[in-house]
Amino acid sequence: MIWDIIAGLLSGIIGAMGLGGGAVLLIYLSLIKGTDQLKAQGINLLFFIPVAALSVMIYAFKKQIKWKTVLLLAASGLVGAFLGVWLTGIIGAKVVGKIFGGLLIAAGVWQVISAFRTNTN
Repeated sequence: MIWDIIAGLLSGIIGAMGLGGGAVLLIYLSLIKGTDQLKAQGINLLFFIPVAALSVMIYAFKKQIKWKTVLLLAASGLVGAFLGVWLTGIIGAKVVGKIFGGLLIAAGVWQVISAFRTNTN
């Protein structure tokens, strides 16, 4: 139970910073807790409703949200969410898990390359 609290805390902190706390939570749920990929994704989505709501209130209070941009991104994101759910139903949880893992590896490689480029300039 303590690890659940720590994972939730880290995911919330990272998510509120806009750095992808869902990745932390998905990795924890799937690798540590043994939750299948689709259930982990569902838990992750529900987890971030209150975290996102609080974060939006704080960022809005600080006037750090460009609402026109948000509305455009949210509208296209809703379309993407419907397409993602539909596609997940077609390709299955195992393929989704492999895609997620591949994206995490690609993001990590990109970060390492970016760090080297920054240090050499």
